[in-house]
Amino acid sequence: MNDENLYSLLASGFPADRDTVCIEAPGAGDYSWREVEALSARMANLLKSLDLPDGARVAAHVEKSPEALLLYLATLRAGYVYLPLNTAYQEAEIDYFLGDAEPSVVVCAGKNLEWVSRCAQRAGTAHVYTLDDDQTGTLLDAARQAAPEHAVVPRAAGDLAAILYTSGTTGRSKGAMLTHGNLASNARVLHEYWGWRSDDVLLHMLPIFHVHGLFVAAHGALLAGARMIWLPKLDVNAALRLLPRSTVMMGVPTYYVRLLAEPGFGRETCRNMRLFVSGSAPLLMETFDDFRERTGHTILERYGMSETVMLVSNPYDPAQGERRGSTVGMPLPGVSVRVVDDAGQPCPPGTIGNIEVRGPNVFQGYWRMPEKTRQEFTADGWFKTGDVGRWGGESGGAAVPDGYLTIVGRSKDLIISGGFNVYPKEIESFIDDMPGVAESAVIGVPHPDFGEAVVAVVVPKPGATLDEAAMIATLKARIANFKVPKRLHIVQELPRNTMGKVQKNVLRETYA
Repeated sequence: MNDENLYSLLASGFPADRDTVCIEAPGAGDYSWREVEALSARMANLLKSLDLPDGARVAAHVEKSPEALLLYLATLRAGYVYLPLNTAYQEAEIDYFLGDAEPSVVVCAGKNLEWVSRCAQRAGTAHVYTLDDDQTGTLLDAARQAAPEHAVVPRAAGDLAAILYTSGTTGRSKGAMLTHGNLASNARVLHEYWGWRSDDVLLHMLPIFHVHGLFVAAHGALLAGARMIWLPKLDVNAALRLLPRSTVMMGVPTYYVRLLAEPGFGRETCRNMRLFVSGSAPLLMETFDDFRERTGHTILERYGMSETVMLVSNPYDPAQGERRGSTVGMPLPGVSVRVVDDAGQPCPPGTIGNIEVRGPNVFQGYWRMPEKTRQEFTADGWFKTGDVGRWGGESGGAAVPDGYLTIVGRSKDLIISGGFNVYPKEIESFIDDMPGVAESAVIGVPHPDFGEAVVAVVVPKPGATLDEAAMIATLKARIANFKVPKRLHIVQELPRNTMGKVQKNVLRETYA
């Protein structure tokens, strides 16, 4: 068959001179393109030596490092399915993901080996390795014994490449199945649309367990044969030092807010930059305007999902239109987007409706959830994003062209805090299990730094006394820190409508 393995596409963009730098990791050294190929080949050969079944999943719950990216590339090369997991997840969460995905291999940070091994054993996972961000771990020890050459395993466009877990506001987490074709189509489109060049230098500060850092940022640089400066996370001081050597930066709104808070950040810092991209959360118009005034650069906002990668983008090329604050731009080439009412009829410009999408980037469905997959697609094949928005209309007191999409809300109560998705139902289930709790409601309220802050409103059982600080401390020990409410309000009852449904809109107004 024709080889449509995503790794083959990415490798087609590697420079002819493999001894140039691919990843520059301050404090850890440089990684040449030749070293990237050799070490990912060793890891791929190690995976193949385990005699894994076809379609085997490889789960990674590791800190960001160049080697973690190479594990992803190795999984693609060997023809297996990559399963990235948020590094903040704790045992109860990992237990679910491993039990649901049943990976054949789990790679974790050394400090978590004991409890991750317990989860792996319960899931029937045979192989557990460690990988740390200081170039150590049993995965690297084993891979060094393998050969540094590896023939890419051919894959069809429809073969599964990755599973990204996402959640609705009700029910259990869902694994979005992304194929080699889904990811390849998006990589090709963004390569052209955002004007990637071989002499670009990407300042990479995003995590690599989700779409933005892994499939948008890293794919972009790899396919362009461009250098990446690799930081484990947002480091404002390091960014101020490294931005003058960079040409591209991607971030969540928090990154731009933090940079603007630095008096030394300005036009001189950004003198070689050509593109700033923001996504994963709404960017305030104030931040958009302040950034343009301070740096002379206009941030490019875009819109995507775990299930679709990128869908819509403000233009990079001024000939295609201007970048408009508070909008996410226009559908990417090859992607179709429509805004419809509850009856499925198209909404006229300026009218808010449900956003539905179609294209080669749209995922295959939810892992082992055929009924849920059917529910999320229309009869004519459009994916229902769960977001609501409008074409055109008005933003910031100015008319918006009809071809631009504005996201105005989320129909599923999703909270996006600091670029991370937080699903209220999941947090509520943890709170409701606590002694003395009758019920709870979790909401997002506006926050100048994180976009939205997680807030919990809790009703105690009759006669019970709840301690806010103690409850938050308990949650911090059980779930990822970004999910833990910033505040926990104790009330006697929750507002409800005539049907008995909690009125979260009232709570948002009360605690905003």
